[in-house]
Amino acid sequence: MQETIHHLSHIDLDGYSCQLIMRYTPYKITNYNANYGAEVKQKLEMILENINSSKESALILITDLNLTADESRWLNSEVMRLSDNQKEIKITLLDHHGSGEESAKKYEWYYLDTSRCATKIIYEYAKENFEFNEPSWMKKYVDVVNAVDMWLQEEHDNFEFGKVCMRLISETKELNRVMFAKEDENYKLALLLEAAKFLDEESANILLDDKIHLIKKEFFKVDKNDTLDNLSTKYIVDLLGKKRDENTIYYKGYRGFLSYGVGNTSIIGNGFLLAFPEYDFIVDVSYRGTMSLRANNQVSVSQISKEWANGGGHPNAAGGRIMGFKEQFRYDKVKQQIEAIINDKESVAGDLEYKRENF
Repeated sequence: MQETIHHLSHIDLDGYSCQLIMRYTPYKITNYNANYGAEVKQKLEMILENINSSKESALILITDLNLTADESRWLNSEVMRLSDNQKEIKITLLDHHGSGEESAKKYEWYYLDTSRCATKIIYEYAKENFEFNEPSWMKKYVDVVNAVDMWLQEEHDNFEFGKVCMRLISETKELNRVMFAKEDENYKLALLLEAAKFLDEESANILLDDKIHLIKKEFFKVDKNDTLDNLSTKYIVDLLGKKRDENTIYYKGYRGFLSYGVGNTSIIGNGFLLAFPEYDFIVDVSYRGTMSLRANNQVSVSQISKEWANGGGHPNAAGGRIMGFKEQFRYDKVKQQIEAIINDKESVAGDLEYKRENF
């Protein structure tokens, strides 16, 4: 196999476990994750854009997500349009949700099996169709995921351990998966690999449950120990710093940093401004369009918030809500919305109420 694999999967234990299995193949893989609804289409659009900008043939691998009839028709049409003599694009969808039956009947690339979870489907598919370097623990791990995802309570040991693994993923929210998609994926797969180490232990579910906090801390720890909040905050501030070229915005001559869905702006925002004093302000936009702004005596974010969204607050801490904001699952789409607001407001005469010299 020479093509690049673009692997889109769900955001639960089953979905990430599909991607964990594919780590044991030797191919070039780019992972994407989505929940149901508009996010699926946006991530598929991103995949097609990445394929279109490359000269390589590609396999679009979709696991643990069913497509609607309209989504399947659209994807099939787009792949046919993009395929040419130099670049072949293929689709393989492996899923177990019965709601995909209509698409499965129409497209040969749509494989549906409601008797197994997606992790078990791709595990057996990989052994038959890919080069696959299976670790010794994987079969047992697959049975654990299958037990909890298919809710097979009679498989008690697997089911109870699977419940802890399921919570390990669902409650792991330290990293924002839109801003830090690759890092969040690596984080969750690293946690699952740590969980797999308990598979053969007695009372494995209880042992893993006891260790979750420590496992998370170890992922973020660089040198000395600290609280999970402090360790993850430092990690996130470092990630934000690496995204300065992409995430910088300007408003009336002031340099700002735009983040999306990161949250905890009082701690993370102020930490970023201390680490990167060349920035005048930072603004974090939530999925619902609420803004949280922080500054460090360089500009009044209260005035910025007022001008952008009729918000308010203090010179160094303010907030507001963007009317008409459309939730996005891609950072570039969020930045387009914010830059449209900036361009509109900058066309209105007037300076910021608080200048640097006022502080």
